[in-house]
Amino acid sequence: MNFINTQLPDVFIVEPQSFVDHRGYFMESYQKDKFVEAGLSSDFIQDNHSFSKEAGVIRGLHYQLNPKSQTKLIRVVTGVILDIVVDIRKGSPTFSQWLGVILSEYNNRQLYIPKGFAHGFCTLTTNTTILYKVDEPFSSEDDRGIAWNDPDIGIEWPVSKPILSTRDEKHPLLKDIENNFYWEKIG
Repeated sequence: MNFINTQLPDVFIVEPQSFVDHRGYFMESYQKDKFVEAGLSSDFIQDNHSFSKEAGVIRGLHYQLNPKSQTKLIRVVTGVILDIVVDIRKGSPTFSQWLGVILSEYNNRQLYIPKGFAHGFCTLTTNTTILYKVDEPFSSEDDRGIAWNDPDIGIEWPVSKPILSTRDEKHPLLKDIENNFYWEKIG
């Protein structure tokens, strides 16, 4: 596995090794020892499965408050998404900055998102299936979100009129969210 640093410290693109032959391919999408070796020691306890029928669906930007915050490992099984991560750690040098990564069934890339980041994605194809691991279960009391089109964040979404859930239409701006994440400088 290859772990690629991004412009948001602690967020990594993960490239599993694929073994391809005339039948198709095989890959290990997760191996705990390799993640620990790379300094990413999350105790994933749950796998989630998301399916979107249409291209142009935006889900997010979601996060859970501490102590129920989640580290996520995102991968696409069918289709293509623009996966978005926003740093919401108060005091972080990259606070409010976002990262967009194309994840697809073709590139097999994954995105490792630690606690303290909001997450969302936009489907770029129809019939898109996403699987993701989390280290905490869903907690409705701690579930929060940020407006997908917050002008202070300025995400460059590939759609202007996305398909949204009622919930995602009503999220507050970053400046108005409930947020108990703080950046800790290490070293």
